[in-house]
Amino acid sequence: MKKLVTVLSVAALSASLLLAGCGGKTNEQTPAAGGEAGGQKATGKVGMVTDIGGVHDNSFNQSAWEGLEKLNKDTGVEHKYLESKSDADYIPNLNKFVKDKWDLTWGIGYLMGDHVKKVADENKDAKLAIIDAEVQAPNVESVLFKEHEGSFLVGVVAASMTKSNKIGFVGGVNIPVINRFEKGFVAGVKAVKPDAEVMVAYTGAFDKPDAGKATASQMYGQGADIIFHAAGATGDGVFNEAKDRKAKGENVWVIGVDKDQSLKFGKDITLTSMMKRVDEAVYRVSKDVLDGKFEGGKIVWLGLAENGVGLPETSKDTVPEDVLKKVEEYKEKIVKGEITVPDK
Repeated sequence: MKKLVTVLSVAALSASLLLAGCGGKTNEQTPAAGGEAGGQKATGKVGMVTDIGGVHDNSFNQSAWEGLEKLNKDTGVEHKYLESKSDADYIPNLNKFVKDKWDLTWGIGYLMGDHVKKVADENKDAKLAIIDAEVQAPNVESVLFKEHEGSFLVGVVAASMTKSNKIGFVGGVNIPVINRFEKGFVAGVKAVKPDAEVMVAYTGAFDKPDAGKATASQMYGQGADIIFHAAGATGDGVFNEAKDRKAKGENVWVIGVDKDQSLKFGKDITLTSMMKRVDEAVYRVSKDVLDGKFEGGKIVWLGLAENGVGLPETSKDTVPEDVLKKVEEYKEKIVKGEITVPDK
């Protein structure tokens, strides 16, 4: 695997649950009041603190908020988010919900792990939950995803569809959760095309679209025709670069992350996406708390077997049927334990 040198600082809960990512200024969403929903008066309040990627990152922060929006629509529960502009905002934002006695406070993203732990330890009666980090505390429920398993499958797609035999991966911050994306993706590519070249770069940020665009420009310039990003809002720049090149007649693609990003960026540049069902996980854990079923101290991992990761339905519009069949074959082998996908 070739490491790309860039000019930058190269930087739900189970299948049954699925039925149902201060130094600066903090953005605050006006709370939706509890009201009538489904014929019942809702009770309870659920708050969410984003990481620095922000609530409109087209990625896991946005997906988490969509889970709470759905919960509000279904139950009328009061919900609100606080948007962190730097890591100095994390503890103050978490404490705003905790000190005001909200029923549940979410921390979204690996970068918030230590901060959630500190707030939980100092407020033992509070209930907290976190996405993408493992926090050992009796009043915190941790939800993590096997990103490497889903990333393996989009690696299979990339390897099956590349024309140049050169593929890129753009990560945000170099942390374990993003490493899982990278390792799984590279393994999937190599399973199909051992001789394919995979360029890897970390932008060092989840909120820098310009950095994503510059990194993608280098990769496409060096011959990559497909790039998978796991970089939050930084990945928007990868899409922007692909769009510019498509307009010039280049046949390049992007593989999105966390959400079905074809809905935002279009099927003409989005080959597929590696989805994480963050919205479903946030919905179910939050509803459990409101129903008196909080499981503090529990750590849950969601992978292919739990339908916690995977490809969106829209993939059928951009990925040939034979490739999708190949994806399903690999998925079955992973679920059965015949293939163990590396995560580091």
